[in-house]
Amino acid sequence: MRQCEVMLHGVKAGILRENNDGSYEFTYDTCYLDSPGNEPISLTMPLQPQPYISGYLFPFFANLLSEGDNRKLQAAILRIDPDDDFGILLATARFDTIGAVTVRPIKEIR
Repeated sequence: MRQCEVMLHGVKAGILRENNDGSYEFTYDTCYLDSPGNEPISLTMPLQPQPYISGYLFPFFANLLSEGDNRKLQAAILRIDPDDDFGILLATARFDTIGAVTVRPIKEIR
């Protein structure tokens, strides 16, 4: 399982996981939910304590990825399979993303 912390404006909003079966799970952090005034990371993922579960990378996170020739170049430089959306997200969305959301990789769990 691979996972990362999802940060909104530098504050930990939750955890995104890629499970061993290829499914994805995003769960808001309890402290984030309990702090008044915090916003959801996306309008498609309103604040809730229950995890969001999907058979593919959530469109919100997929839209943080580059496309076309830029994606191929990133994958080649980073030595990541160009079809590995989650791997590319972990490698590229730490610092420079469009918008206020970044991710911090968490050590892989096997």
